[in-house]
Parts: sequence; C-alpha cells; structure tokens
Amino acid sequence: MAINAENVKSQMRKGYLEYCILLIISKKPMYVSDIISELKEAHLIVVEGTLYPLLSRLKSSGILAYQWQESLQGPPRKYYEGNQKCS
Repeated sequence: MAINAENVKSQMRKGYLEYCILLIISKKPMYVSDIISELKEAHLIVVEGTLYPLLSRLKSSGILAYQWQESLQGPPRKYYEGNQKCS
C-alpha cells in the first residue's frame, strides 16, 4: 500500500489547525470571524470554507460546543467554545 504524501500533509494540516482552534476558543467563546482573525494574527491563513467543516467535525465529536447569541448587527450568531463535558 503506497502512502499518498499530499494526503498525509493535508491531514497533518487539519490536525494542527484543530489544535490551534481549540487553543483560541479555550480563552473565551468566539464567533467564526474572530477565530479567523486570531489565526491570521498567528500567520495561519484560513478561509471560512475550511473552518466550518473543522468546527462541525469537532462539534460532532463532542470536543467543542456552540451557543447562539443575539447580535446588534443582524441575525443571532454562533459562538464556539470548548465543551466543558470533555474536561
């Protein structure tokens, strides 16, 4: 069985990004655009199309949770946070 190097690199990037996201939301619940801003400050360029599937997978795994919060500028927003039940 041959190992696909590109697939391995892609999986490693996803894993690294997951840990970065968990570190960011460990500080306080955050909205997606805030998470992206924090990642950009760390020189990690991530687009929403990459971030949402990762957040969804982490939510399905029970590693993180989200809560809806009213917004002064439009519809309610989803704020992600570490799932306290996992601690």
